[in-house]
Amino acid sequence: MTTEIKVPVLPESVADATVATWHVQVGEKFSRDQVLVDIETDKVVLEVPATSDGVLTDISQIEGATVLGDQVIGTFSAGDATSAVPQEAAAPTASNSGGAVKVIDIIVPVLPESVADATVASWHVAEGDSVSVDQNLVDIETDKVVLEVVAQDNGVIGKIIHVEGDTVLGSQKIGELNAGASANTTATATPDEALSSDELASPSVRRLMTEKGLSASDVKGSGKGGRISKEDVEAAIASKSAPAAPAKAATPAVQDLGERTQKRVPMTRLRKTIATRLLEAKNSTAMLTTFNEVNMKPIMDLRKQYKDIFEKTHDTRLGFMSFYVKAVTEALKRYPAVNASIDGDDIVYHNFFDISIAVSTPRGLVTPVLRDSDQLSMAGIENGIRDLAIKGRDGKLSMADMTGGNFTITNGGVFGSLLSTPIINLPQAAILGMHKIQDRPMAVDGKVEILPMMYLALSYDHRLIDGKESVGFLVTIKELLEDPTRLLLDV
Repeated sequence: MTTEIKVPVLPESVADATVATWHVQVGEKFSRDQVLVDIETDKVVLEVPATSDGVLTDISQIEGATVLGDQVIGTFSAGDATSAVPQEAAAPTASNSGGAVKVIDIIVPVLPESVADATVASWHVAEGDSVSVDQNLVDIETDKVVLEVVAQDNGVIGKIIHVEGDTVLGSQKIGELNAGASANTTATATPDEALSSDELASPSVRRLMTEKGLSASDVKGSGKGGRISKEDVEAAIASKSAPAAPAKAATPAVQDLGERTQKRVPMTRLRKTIATRLLEAKNSTAMLTTFNEVNMKPIMDLRKQYKDIFEKTHDTRLGFMSFYVKAVTEALKRYPAVNASIDGDDIVYHNFFDISIAVSTPRGLVTPVLRDSDQLSMAGIENGIRDLAIKGRDGKLSMADMTGGNFTITNGGVFGSLLSTPIINLPQAAILGMHKIQDRPMAVDGKVEILPMMYLALSYDHRLIDGKESVGFLVTIKELLEDPTRLLLDV
């Protein structure tokens, strides 16, 4: 039985859509609920799943076509109906020592709703390389996380369409994998073989060339195999529009530094995002910082007394962060405005406690979220923070790890910072900065004692949090840390 594949009903405010990606080709089998095609609107990407097992028999609207709601874009034969597909319509395969070679598209993962596009960060393989199933082929970098694209089967990398640095969209094809092939039997292009114009440039680059009236021969490609990037097109446009100058009047493109050298590298997407968000926080909030100090001797004595038995019992070290998180969680319960955020003209009070923990990674500072901290034990907090730190170090943080968070704790003391004014992590209303624990002479009951002291800094949005609340919040944390028994007694 032939079944029509239709575009889903579009929202009332959406006039039309675009066929983004076909995940199956004519002649391929698929199972019930498998995604056949992605339909992209100006707001979301809609997935069209199979209503039953079957074989794709026709694609009437190819990728890039503009379609309307409920429009037929293809058909399939329900059931295990390989015989219903004409022989010539089946997906092409090649022989390899008696085994079939199947071309599998290498696809960008589906990006989260809040992420518009991504960048091809690093290819770990090259064309012609043999790969094994689940091997990491390429890293895709968004402004929050790095996504790994792994091989779906054993084979050989056929074609790399988008090179490092290219901007790509979710579910976009960036390369091909010849599944079932081996390196010694896969034909590779010789240096004398010319690449087609489609292979020389990505669709976005070809569109830019068309807009500027340039052909492939007008642009010198700097990529592998002469591939043309956006920067190559811009360079060609600049050279084409620049007036010819006398040779003796020409100035050197690079400043002569003598024996000194310098290196210029582009910002990563994460670094760009950090810069943008920090500026946004400075420019869009009434940020103010209040300070206090805490005597860490009680916690240090408690930790020294119980750290060995704690580690033996819970198989994790007893650090200071669990005390900080516990104290912050209790203070947030007492001061709900600090656990709130501003959304337009509304104040959103959160009845849960998700704490963002600032973690330094090779890519930059990130703030993964420790969820429901009020329900975690000291050991649970330590394990949760350790797992987030390991993920951050290894570049394994997911969007779920990074999304949300009502309040942030940042500990610059691990790097030796004695005092700082942390910047709010939008859309949160406050951030707590912890600092280096340092012995200082303090007046205690009329006598001078040397105590391990630490400065606390609370930066907050004065539009939402008043001075009385900010000071009370910080004093509560100070009191809980100086007398940790209060954390157990809830007083």
